[in-house]
Amino acid sequence: MTEARHGLTTLKGWDDSHPLLAFPMVYLGWAYLFWAPMLWSQTSVWSLPNLLWFLIGGASPLLAGLGLAALTGGKTQVLDLVRRLLDWRRIPGRWWLTILLFWLCFDLIMAGLAVVLGITDSPLDVHWTLLQNPGPLLFLLLLSFVFPAIEEIGLRGVYLDRLQQHFGPATAGLINGAVWAAWHAPFVCFPGYYADISFNPELYWWLPMILCQTLLLVQVYNQTNRSILAVLIFHGMMNFTGEWLRISSDMYPFMLSGNVLAAALLLIWWNNKKV
Repeated sequence: MTEARHGLTTLKGWDDSHPLLAFPMVYLGWAYLFWAPMLWSQTSVWSLPNLLWFLIGGASPLLAGLGLAALTGGKTQVLDLVRRLLDWRRIPGRWWLTILLFWLCFDLIMAGLAVVLGITDSPLDVHWTLLQNPGPLLFLLLLSFVFPAIEEIGLRGVYLDRLQQHFGPATAGLINGAVWAAWHAPFVCFPGYYADISFNPELYWWLPMILCQTLLLVQVYNQTNRSILAVLIFHGMMNFTGEWLRISSDMYPFMLSGNVLAAALLLIWWNNKKV
């Protein structure tokens, strides 16, 4: 018992001394440890034992977030995470519209521009029948919202808070996004991971897109009283809308330009607020 207590004290001391490194080390280290066998596998990520390794590794943002919260703030900080995850009243009424409709409007605008500019004449293939099929709809809802719940508790609820204690929202968002992108990078190598969905990313456009989307998540987070629920739903709607609209694979490099523009406008606005 004494050795365990001494170990926790040592970990807390290291975390206190390196508050910006502790989360990514646990977050990425735990994930890569369990995902490594899948990267060399020739069988689907959805088959055993790969699925087990994927789920254990994929829990890393939740484990890192809850673990560090408990280590540094004990029960009080863990309960604060729970409150910010469940309390919908933290979110101002006008922000609910943004959270629920931003990605639908963004995707439709980008699809329209793609047609006008001649990039593709079939930017979308809307999955209307999805709304009539409970099984596939439930799977998509789980994929769209459960994984973001696991991610947002640690990434934004814990790590973004730490970053914004040292940096402004732009720098904090870029660091947060870079760590998030590093966690996602192995996904393109997982056998069969994207087999049953329309999204099939390539790193050259996906990783910078994650950086841009993180800045948007930072804005939602800061404008909703640090609500984890707000960024969870915003993140989930991004996933769900893209899959429901079934954005053409030809569209995604072009979609990056829209994400860059949205992030750039946000950076300009943040900069103007300082003046």
